Amino acid sequence: MPLDPKPADIPKIPGALRLYKISSVITGVFLLLLCVEVFLKFVLQLEIEVGGPNGIIALVARDSVTAFNLSTGILIVHGWLYVLYLFSDFQLWSLMRWSFPRFLLIALGGIIPTLSFFLEVRVAREVNAFLATHAAVDSTAASAEARP
Repeated sequence: MPLDPKPADIPKIPGALRLYKISSVITGVFLLLLCVEVFLKFVLQLEIEVGGPNGIIALVARDSVTAFNLSTGILIVHGWLYVLYLFSDFQLWSLMRWSFPRFLLIALGGIIPTLSFFLEVRVAREVNAFLATHAAVDSTAASAEARP
């Protein structure tokens, strides 16, 4: 039996949804960059170097980077953004009181390319529908209390 969010938690949901939407898009973009980086590194045997002797940004042979290794930077940044994504997923999941498999499905959005974009739209639509329904119920209850 699905649980509804606690009435005291409902005002926190829009902020949690906003954080989730932002983190899912940013994490999804960095995951796509990571896929490009992995393709360059393991298929083409190239890495992205920034500020080296070959120019501002250059593709150099794997393991021959002499300046800032953007390939490694993308990997690290995606990892930390995925932590933020998991936090926002957990926050929204706990406020909405969804099932644990739902949390796991949303968490997969940060490790399966493009999934976060689809989930962001679906989750946002569902949460916004809940908030709209709840706002309609609140306004109906408020108008009923205001009548003598």
